Amino acid sequence: MIFYERVVALSDQAHAALKVRPASSFAYAARTNSVPLLAGEFFECAREYPIVFARGDAGPLPAALLGLRDSENLYVDAAGKWDARYVPAFVRRYPFVPGKGAQGELLVCIDEASPCFDSREGEALFAEGKPTAQLEHAIKFLTEFHQAAAATEALGRRLEELGLLRQADSVAQLNDGSQFRLNGLNVVDETKLRALDRETVQELFANGSLAVIYAHLISLGNLAALVDRLSRRGTGGKGSAPG
Repeated sequence: MIFYERVVALSDQAHAALKVRPASSFAYAARTNSVPLLAGEFFECAREYPIVFARGDAGPLPAALLGLRDSENLYVDAAGKWDARYVPAFVRRYPFVPGKGAQGELLVCIDEASPCFDSREGEALFAEGKPTAQLEHAIKFLTEFHQAAAATEALGRRLEELGLLRQADSVAQLNDGSQFRLNGLNVVDETKLRALDRETVQELFANGSLAVIYAHLISLGNLAALVDRLSRRGTGGKGSAPG
């Protein structure tokens, strides 16, 4: 669950008096070097982050690369401020998170360890046993996230079926002359993409996948900016990739 510490299903009985307030900073995400992305976020994220694919249980899943070393987010500064115009939905949904019930139904879960929750200050989650407007807003966000995640998984599976993903290990040169190796990055193979037959290209164009693929390819230009961020912060440590 990356930066979630103690996830439990939200209960109108166990959490009847619970209140929530916005996170005061993004410090909770400061030790996360990548986060999962939704396909619908590619166009915004392509302006800020390198988008790569990581191997997950459901197949290849897209992720925004936030750092080049373990447990380091180069977009969160020492004060907990996020240094980019767009913050991925996976980060913004905190301290809430969607879960699955015994029958596969959507469950609203929370990180009980989050300082966002309190019984004294903040907006109430329940009033007379029913969700407040604050909680209804969170439920709507999680429902939309859950639905978009399913569509994103389908995109990853289709890219794998078409054989379009390749591993792209590389060596980054830092400003001080030192080198940094990036392992396990998966990206779309442009050569194989151009070799697709007309029918498959039409399929990808019609369902919007082709535009998403090109947003991913454009985003890879942000890798150099990420290396610059690391150079400014200081070297040392081990390179890694999501998943």
